[in-house]
Amino acid sequence: MNYELLSEQVIAITRLTGNFIRKESMNFNASAIELKGLNDLVSYVDKTAEEQLVDNLSKLIPGAGFETEEDTVNTRGQTYNWIVDPLDGTTNFIHGLPTYSISIALYEEDKPVLGVVYEINRAEMFHSYKGAAAFLNNEEIRVSQRAHLSDSLLATGFPYYQFDKQAQYMQLLSELMQKTHGLRRIGSAAVDLAYVACGRFDAFFEYNLNSYDVAGGAYLVQQAGGKIMNFSGGDEFIDQREILATNGLLDAEMLEALQRNFK
Repeated sequence: MNYELLSEQVIAITRLTGNFIRKESMNFNASAIELKGLNDLVSYVDKTAEEQLVDNLSKLIPGAGFETEEDTVNTRGQTYNWIVDPLDGTTNFIHGLPTYSISIALYEEDKPVLGVVYEINRAEMFHSYKGAAAFLNNEEIRVSQRAHLSDSLLATGFPYYQFDKQAQYMQLLSELMQKTHGLRRIGSAAVDLAYVACGRFDAFFEYNLNSYDVAGGAYLVQQAGGKIMNFSGGDEFIDQREILATNGLLDAEMLEALQRNFK
C-alpha cells in the first residue's frame, strides 16, 4: 500500500466534502435539524457529507469496511477499515459557530495507518500516514515542549448527556483552572486533538466519546510525537470511551489529576 499516495487522495476527497459543508453553512436552515438523542443533533448536511465521503473512500480500497457516525454504512473489512466523522462539531455548525471538522482514519489490521482532520473554516488540513510525520497544510508539525501544567493550555469537552460524572468533572476543572494557563472547550474533539498535534494545546481530555470522534485526531497526536491513553494510562482509549492526549511531557501530572478526581 502506497500510504503517501493514499493520503493525497483522502485529502482531495476531504477537501471536496469540506467545500460542500462550507457552502451549506451560508444558507443553513435550523428547521432541518433532527434530534438523535439528548442534545445529540444531526442535519441533512451531516448525512449528505457522510454519503459523499463513503462513496469516494470506498473507491480507494475496494472491500474496506466503514464505521460511520450517521450509519450511512457500517461494515467490517477483513484488513482495512475507515472510521469517519463527516461533521465533528455539529452543534457549532447548527448555531453558526466557526469550529467544526471532518475526521477520517484508516485502520489496517486494527492499527491506525492514516489520519486526516480538516478544520473547514480555517481551511486547515491536518494529516499523517504510516512512516511519515504529521503535517498541517503540508508543513511538518510537532507537539509542544511544555513540561509543566503551570505553563500549559488545555482543551476538554463538556458532557452533554450521562451527567452522573458531572460533579467529578467540575471538581477536576476547578483544580486545572488553578494549575494551568486555562482550559478551552471549542466543540470538536477532532480539532482539539489536531491542535495538540501542532502544539496549540498541550493536552486534551474528555470522556464518553466515540471512535469516529477521536480516531483521526489521536493518530495525528501520536505521529507528531505525543501520547494517547485512557484515564488509567492504558491504551484502550476507544473501548474505555475516555481519552487523554498529551505532548508526552505532561502525562504524570494529568494522570494524577484525572485519577484523583475520576475515582
